[in-house]
Amino acid sequence: MSRGASGWCCLVFWLPTCVAAHGLRIHDYLYFQVLSPGDIRYIFTATPAKDFGGIFHTRYDQIHLVPAEPPEACGELSNGFFIQDQIALLCTDEPQVLYGPFILPRRGCEGGAASACLSFGLITTSSRGCSFLSKTRVVQEHGGRAVIISDNAVDNDSFYVEMIQDSTKRTADIPALFLLGRDGYMIRRSLEQHGLPWAIISIPVNVTSIPTFELLQPPWTFW
Repeated sequence: MSRGASGWCCLVFWLPTCVAAHGLRIHDYLYFQVLSPGDIRYIFTATPAKDFGGIFHTRYDQIHLVPAEPPEACGELSNGFFIQDQIALLCTDEPQVLYGPFILPRRGCEGGAASACLSFGLITTSSRGCSFLSKTRVVQEHGGRAVIISDNAVDNDSFYVEMIQDSTKRTADIPALFLLGRDGYMIRRSLEQHGLPWAIISIPVNVTSIPTFELLQPPWTFW
């Protein structure tokens, strides 16, 4: 399993039932729904950065999710104008150095047998590119409202990365979220197929207020 540009570990519990007081998120998960394009009109799960970035104090019923160019966003963005006052979709860098192995909890496995719910993975860092915090600051400097950073492993549909500080003592004020690589890939692929520069999303979404049978879950992801 490949990973992006800093030292980190994976996350935690599945679909908690009460809303956390700290911003609009459900414990360690935050949800958003793609409204357009229609073929990916699903509710996606993301995880907020652990120790940097802001939180959502309000809900955006319709806001653009704009794939950044270049997608790693380690410097000036060629489409930065379109990210202003919107949300940027980024990608992690290609990993170069591996640290591990570690036992990583899989999503959807609480209460199950340990052998079924734990998988071996690697914590990685990148010898090129930039950290999650650096990416978030680039988007912030371009006027973005928030950033969603997806894994570069397009087959990753279950392992979450915990985004942490990069030891530079810098800060970022906008929310920063991690998205599964498979989810990020499917969103980008749909936009490319439709020739669209961005998706329209609603964020955050309170899934506890939605009946289970009405949850539009990505068919490629295990909930």
